[in-house]
Amino acid sequence: MSSLNKILIPFDFSEASVNALEYVVNFVGTEKPIGILGLYVGAMPISASDNEKLGKDFFKVLDSFGVRLKVAPEFITDTGEVIGTILLAQEENNADLIMMGTMGDKITDEAITNTSKLVLEANCPVISIPYGTEIKDPKNIALVMGGERIDDKEVLSTLLDVARIFDARIHVLTIYKDSIYDEEAVKESNENLLEYYLEHFYADHTFTKNEDIEQGILDYIVEKSIDLLTILPRNHTEKSTPSEGRLTKLLTLHSEIPVLALD
Repeated sequence: MSSLNKILIPFDFSEASVNALEYVVNFVGTEKPIGILGLYVGAMPISASDNEKLGKDFFKVLDSFGVRLKVAPEFITDTGEVIGTILLAQEENNADLIMMGTMGDKITDEAITNTSKLVLEANCPVISIPYGTEIKDPKNIALVMGGERIDDKEVLSTLLDVARIFDARIHVLTIYKDSIYDEEAVKESNENLLEYYLEHFYADHTFTKNEDIEQGILDYIVEKSIDLLTILPRNHTEKSTPSEGRLTKLLTLHSEIPVLALD
């Protein structure tokens, strides 16, 4: 049984958010009992008339996609700092997943977008949806991980939900820089865990050495025709130190396909 019951989508009527909403509507489709909650965050207090207009405009955009959702979507507004308000809304409304659009920034490595910041701060799974991404079901999913042993299988539950929903194949990528990396030892310790946790959706496990970790991941996406990139945070693995999030930020900025950050 799926644990995905409600998706929160921050929506500010930008091109990136409209594109993300279309992706989410396709993701949910006509048969899945998953609710969609749109959230508009304003910097200043929103009047009752403006609140009503925002709601009407949101549903107008939603209707333009021509998809009859099984669960009636909802729309709310709030005022405050964007990231904090989104995270609070996720908790208060018991959303299982946040899906948020991004324009990204393919030129710089230092940019911070609202989406990349949200991914780093959220305590729930987040899918960032780059503007211009193809609206289609994810059929080939990449799970990127290091050499750490998976300690908490629950962190993979959202990934499994997505794989089950779309009958997708999960391709695991272990990418490393170190020339003394013991590939066989890591493969032996993780293979049974992967087969168990990922069930029959597990397709294969590739080990790659690359001095540029991000570029190696982006090359793998093309090679395997990946539709959804999944990142496993280090704080959910055994005997490792928490990542500072740089790779997660870079992939959120640079990826041309949606990125699922598990948490």
